Amino acid sequence: MGQGLVLFNLLMIAAMLPAAASDVRAAVLRIDYPALLPLSRLDLPKEDRAFAGAALATEDNQTTGRFLGHSFETATVATTPENALADFQNLLEDGYRLIVVLAEADELQELADTAPDDALLFNAWSGDVSLRSESCRANVIHTAASDAMRADAVAQFLVWKRWNRWFLIGGSNEADKRLAEAYRASAEKFGARIVEERTFEDTGGSRVSDSGHVLVQRQIPVFSQDAAAHDVVVAADASEVFGEYLPYHTWDPAPLAGSAGLRPVTWDPTHESWGATQMQRRFEKLAGRHMEEADYQTWLALRLVGEAVTRTGAGDAMAVRDYILSDEFELAAFKGVPVTVRRWNGQVRQPILLSSGRMTVSVSPQEGFLHQTSVLDTLGIDAPESRCTAFE
Repeated sequence: MGQGLVLFNLLMIAAMLPAAASDVRAAVLRIDYPALLPLSRLDLPKEDRAFAGAALATEDNQTTGRFLGHSFETATVATTPENALADFQNLLEDGYRLIVVLAEADELQELADTAPDDALLFNAWSGDVSLRSESCRANVIHTAASDAMRADAVAQFLVWKRWNRWFLIGGSNEADKRLAEAYRASAEKFGARIVEERTFEDTGGSRVSDSGHVLVQRQIPVFSQDAAAHDVVVAADASEVFGEYLPYHTWDPAPLAGSAGLRPVTWDPTHESWGATQMQRRFEKLAGRHMEEADYQTWLALRLVGEAVTRTGAGDAMAVRDYILSDEFELAAFKGVPVTVRRWNGQVRQPILLSSGRMTVSVSPQEGFLHQTSVLDTLGIDAPESRCTAFE
């Protein structure tokens, strides 16, 4: 009965759409950076990270595409920072113009600046706020949530809980400092107060050892001792150096949020609402593991492409870009509301899940936070705040 209804809907869509068929070739370029072992073996990077999400999106695009005469192909390339530009150029030479990139901000900008005018990139990894503001590029669409969106998602929930006094612990690396700044901005935006701020120094070396828990059990309480009275500890640990060690080790009993405890994520294996369970099961059947953020953000990028091709009948990058930036575009993404794209900086609007690791505790935007256009624009850089001019 359900499959019959789906088939009927697809046939109805096909009857209303242009008859032209497109052969859509997309690629996923993932840059693997040198890194220490993660704090938990559960977080060891998967060999098919992001690529499994691409495979699922390609299946989804083909489901509709075959009724309309469209075909979808996705190439996947894993590379290093040193070889990224050469591998990117190889994809361009092979005719790929729709490319999903999982990279840090510097490499992403370099690729965007060297791309031809008829190419469109999708940022499926970096949360750097500058990429959506003063350093934005008109040929980049962001399916990864920005650090500002994640921080705002946490801030809304904490303010809703009336946990307004924050003890902010940030890391010493540049990525940690950017994330801490996002939390400072969110606190000011939503009326929370940072009563104290401390920096946890990254001294390098292995983060995992046989005696690690013993050392941490002694260090973290002393590090967090005598902090000003606070309702919650907010961790800004983008480098994953200390955040996992904070729960149960701070001097004062307090809930944790940010890079530990209650985490803001675009996707989580615990998410089951709005049809997400079906999505989780399909991915697990395909990949033999849980879906992670890199998979979801890559899936989302390729589904943007698929939806644009379905609705317009055109598969070239510029037609895709024009449609997904238009008022007509929206995409169901298993988050309760359709996702759309901000025309001022190319950021995909989307709810942010707040996960404890075992449960989706809440979803932001929170009730009561209003916006004149879209409540999703209460998360991240709104149009009046943006310093992006590339999309004008």
